[in-house]
Amino acid sequence: MPLSLVTGGAGFIGAHLVNALAKAGHRVVVLDDLSGGFRDNVHPAAVFVEGSVNDHQLLGRLFNEYDFDYVYHLAAYAAEGLSHFIRRFNYTNNIVGSVNVVNEAIKHKVKCFVFTSSIAVYGALLPPMREDMVPMPTDPYGIAKLAVEQDLRAAHEMFGLNYIIFRPHNVYGEYQNIGDRYRNVVGIFMNQLMQHKPLTVFGDGLQTRAFSYIGDVAPVIAGSVLRPEAHNRIFNVGADTECTVKELAEMTMKVMGVTGLMRFLPPRNEVRHAHADHAQARNCFGTGASTPLESGLARMASWARRVGIRKSKRFKAIEISENLPPIWTEDE
Repeated sequence: MPLSLVTGGAGFIGAHLVNALAKAGHRVVVLDDLSGGFRDNVHPAAVFVEGSVNDHQLLGRLFNEYDFDYVYHLAAYAAEGLSHFIRRFNYTNNIVGSVNVVNEAIKHKVKCFVFTSSIAVYGALLPPMREDMVPMPTDPYGIAKLAVEQDLRAAHEMFGLNYIIFRPHNVYGEYQNIGDRYRNVVGIFMNQLMQHKPLTVFGDGLQTRAFSYIGDVAPVIAGSVLRPEAHNRIFNVGADTECTVKELAEMTMKVMGVTGLMRFLPPRNEVRHAHADHAQARNCFGTGASTPLESGLARMASWARRVGIRKSKRFKAIEISENLPPIWTEDE
């Protein structure tokens, strides 16, 4: 029975990944500092350790205690838009923290290191974005993700550490932190609707994304380590069909059964059109599930109504306030 470490396993994607690993027969240890996740998200069969990947001593103790076969590294602060304004925090958590995990994986000879990167590494390249494109990230979050990708390649070349890199995009579904005002637009919309607030849309709402249901993404990531042909490669993973943010807002209102208003805000500095090509993932892992957007939103809406409204907290450690969207400084 393989033993796997999942960093960030109490978070949204991490919790679903842990469930998929447990279903596949893995023993799982979860490391999470609960800064963005919830203890209740963690599968009851998993060993839960509260702590940060920034604590390299804790990581050393964990790797000494457990003989991990695989490492799935998801721990990160994934607020892409906010990353411009929290650069030090972003790089400390998303690069230095990642390197701490990579170091231990090298020293303890794990069989494969799985890293969840992001479509953000492509920046404003013309979609559909393909893995053979030269990445050109436009925000510190994407820069950090690309740096870890490059570090893993160097670790493989120097130490033989096998890795698999996934670049998921716009993932939504149950367990998403709907109380986070800086990320996860589907969760933000559902939380606002339950509070009878207008849906906040940056710009004209005609930005396009391909929103990806978590149930289609997590099983692919979980099972990837068992495919040697996937080792030391990069894969886009997610939905193929894009829609506008305005269309997403309208569909979210429909599945929530609420007729709401949209509050259009000044545009922020973001990529206008982003969706990816998934030919490599299909060739390696098969076609897999492809949940239609409305069906996935309906599943998430049912869950969101059960958990109820979650308070949106302001990020307390903003480093640069210039050009910060005013809505991000509002109290609720």
